[in-house]
Amino acid sequence: MSAELRCNGVALQTIVRREVRRFTRIWPQTLLPPAITMSLYFIIFGNLIGRQIGDLHGFSYMQFIVPGLIMMAVITNAYSNVVSSFFSSKFQRNIEELLVSPVSPHTIVIGYAIGGVLRGLAVALIVSLLSLFFTHLQVAHLGVTVLVILLTAAIFALGGLINAVFARSFDDVSIIPTFVLTPLTYLGGVFYSISQLPPFWQQVSQINPILHMVNAFRYGILGVSDLNIGLAIAFMLLTLVILYLWCIHLLSSGRGMRS
Repeated sequence: MSAELRCNGVALQTIVRREVRRFTRIWPQTLLPPAITMSLYFIIFGNLIGRQIGDLHGFSYMQFIVPGLIMMAVITNAYSNVVSSFFSSKFQRNIEELLVSPVSPHTIVIGYAIGGVLRGLAVALIVSLLSLFFTHLQVAHLGVTVLVILLTAAIFALGGLINAVFARSFDDVSIIPTFVLTPLTYLGGVFYSISQLPPFWQQVSQINPILHMVNAFRYGILGVSDLNIGLAIAFMLLTLVILYLWCIHLLSSGRGMRS
């Protein structure tokens, strides 16, 4: 193994270990709040409101919304982990040490992305276990389920890194989650099937990328979807490649990090 490969291997392990320790050390701020929030969703939307709505696609309303809530937790936590961690490193000028080191930009991007993915998966596991107290779930297509959740977590982890690069203050870090991610998530079919919408709004809804992710994951869990799963997965793969290359370009150029 060459010295360059060893250097990047050690750097990757170090970044991932630091990211994992970061969100596990402060678990009351990173892992506990999503558990409490999702429990409230299960109680309010699943138990109370769900009784009035009835079944959707042959499943109880609680069963129908659980995959969407899991995805919502994954999206939020994968994104927030990377954007907060990377911006903090940039703000404290720690990231400059990585940029001037022999470490490849690919290693930096992959390391931060893995940290975000792991936090997203950790929260997904917690939410999934909590859902078992409210309803019964079984995985219809394991391969699709695993692929979709990994792609979604990776996409939003990379999105968080891009947000952190362009952010100039801590206020900028919260703009995208508040004004973009939250509306798109709530309009992404988490709490409803787009088949319930008028035809015009069904077409408009398909512009929302999160709708495709939620439906693909719902297909993996329940075996039902409002959209074409093959196209949804192809869209996610293309998005992942584009965001990854964008991240590499930003780190290679040093934009927003080098004065």
